[in-house]
Amino acid sequence: MSQSERRLAAVMFTDMVGYTALGQKDESLSLAVVEAQQRLLRPVLARHGGREVKTMGDAFLVEFTSAIEAVRCAYDIQRSVREFNLTLSSEKRVHIRVGIHLGEVVEKDGDIFGDAVNVASRIEPLAEDGGVCLTQQVYDHVHNKFEIPLVSKGKMSLKNVSEQVEVYRMAMPWDEEKVVSPTQLDRNRIAVLPFTNMSSDPEDAFFADGLTEEMITELSGLKGLGVIARTSVMHYKNTEKSIKEIARDLGVRSVLEGSVRKAGNKIRITAQLIDAMDEEHLWAQRFDRELKDIFEVQSEVATCVAGALKVKLLDSEVTHTKKKHTESIEAYTLYLRGRTLWNRWDREGVLESLKLFQEAIRIDPNYAKAYSGLADAYAVAAENDFMSLADGYAKSKEAATKALELDDTLAEAHASLGVNLWHDLRFEEVHRELRRAIELNPSDALAHRWYSEFLLDLGRMKEATDEIMKACELDPFSPGFTGRLGVTYLLDGRLDEAIAICNKLIESEPTHASHRYFRASCFIRKGMKERALADLEAWHELARDEDAYKLELGKLNLWFGEREKASSMMDEFISKVGRPYIWEMDIAWCYAILGDKDGCFKWIDKAISAKRVYPASLRYSPAYDKMRDDPRFPEIFKKLGLPY
Repeated sequence: MSQSERRLAAVMFTDMVGYTALGQKDESLSLAVVEAQQRLLRPVLARHGGREVKTMGDAFLVEFTSAIEAVRCAYDIQRSVREFNLTLSSEKRVHIRVGIHLGEVVEKDGDIFGDAVNVASRIEPLAEDGGVCLTQQVYDHVHNKFEIPLVSKGKMSLKNVSEQVEVYRMAMPWDEEKVVSPTQLDRNRIAVLPFTNMSSDPEDAFFADGLTEEMITELSGLKGLGVIARTSVMHYKNTEKSIKEIARDLGVRSVLEGSVRKAGNKIRITAQLIDAMDEEHLWAQRFDRELKDIFEVQSEVATCVAGALKVKLLDSEVTHTKKKHTESIEAYTLYLRGRTLWNRWDREGVLESLKLFQEAIRIDPNYAKAYSGLADAYAVAAENDFMSLADGYAKSKEAATKALELDDTLAEAHASLGVNLWHDLRFEEVHRELRRAIELNPSDALAHRWYSEFLLDLGRMKEATDEIMKACELDPFSPGFTGRLGVTYLLDGRLDEAIAICNKLIESEPTHASHRYFRASCFIRKGMKERALADLEAWHELARDEDAYKLELGKLNLWFGEREKASSMMDEFISKVGRPYIWEMDIAWCYAILGDKDGCFKWIDKAISAKRVYPASLRYSPAYDKMRDDPRFPEIFKKLGLPY
């Protein structure tokens, strides 16, 4: 064997935790999980210069020329896997261990051999699920260059290795919050499962769904609890999954379930609180009451749950649970039906919810929650082009303001007002309202999502990422929140992670147009024109908006240097500004790519005047790279009252 075939290398060995057992239980699912793992890992390996030597079933053998790149890659793998798993049910999640050793290898026919390979394969099983282990040799090369703590596990004996090896583990930033089993979960992290409709009339299903949402709202107002959002728990309506499986999916230890029977003016509500670790009942009760007593029942359930979980209630929280929002059962019933329809977020549901909220307000003009529902419905109608943007947000702001005049403790109304003030570019007030919403309801996933987007406008990327991750933890099955996490990664330049999220969204919702648009944006940033074009065409097929499609094609051509083809369309784009999906910032973006600073700043000013400016795009999009050395650029943020 010639000396040239020997070299020093950092060797990484990975495998999947529980793969053999999964294969015995469900072979087709195990193969699908392995394919998902390979799609996820290969871009990460390439990004860090790793050479994939071979795969062995669920395992990877990878070679690096640099120990620090191997260690950074291992961390990147586990971070990507953790984020990939956020919205998946337990059986579809990927669980990986990683081992790294530095030593001499011998290459033959593309494969590598030697003690370095043997040691890497032996220390990999010492890592826990989601963990990374490495040897003393690797530690000596990287410990002053790597920001994540490396903690010694001591000297260990390895099979077929003559001397003991000092092994270190990577102390992941999320180690303390890692979810492994219900035993290790916080009992005060709770999911309220959809209450079962036991009424003979199927139309009363909305009442059961509405009661579920009201209980989520009641418990979310208690700061000692972490409560999963409605979008995710509704996945378990009529489910056959066990409590333990649901708890593992959602990352909770406590589960509240129940049923409601409505007959005329009578109701029967049963509720039980279960510890998912052993499915033990912590509390259970049946309430036979008049319909008019529904608010007292909600209060009693919230108080009993807090007591069973040993959560000490503040005086303000006791007042919160006992609050009666309306004396009218008719208005309350209309409100519940409105919330159920609003939660569909489609045109028919949202527009019908507007009528129901308005009718509830007609019956009880002092019903603050109905005004809050109205504010949310107008905002969704405006954002989704069910009505004009200006009219929708004006009415939404009016309704949110009225809700807070009647009840300043409504977290959802503070969040709605914050979003409306955001459209008015009143950023200081936006900050105040969104922070107040989260203070009143720490489990409000939507408020965390809005606050994340606002932090991007402020240029606080890390905090923005933390907030959207919090929203995803509170509502793990929400495509909207998962999508926003992907957009945050896109803005942060973490393109492979953004694409991984796109792939998941497209797999789960193949007919949802925006997922294709989002992935096209990622491919454009990566310089992958053909793949971007294919996704834009798929988006066009689903969305059927000819003007928006032509604009995006023009922007794509500009990005890839086909300026004459795109420039000829500029006049047409400009003539259509103000139509849905064609805004002043689109024109500013085009001028920025063309390198026309005057044109770019002219249209940014127009966007500010029209209150349709996107500070996060200005901060993070590489389209504006050539604009940032112009003194007019920081003036934009000064004009908006934002830091730069």
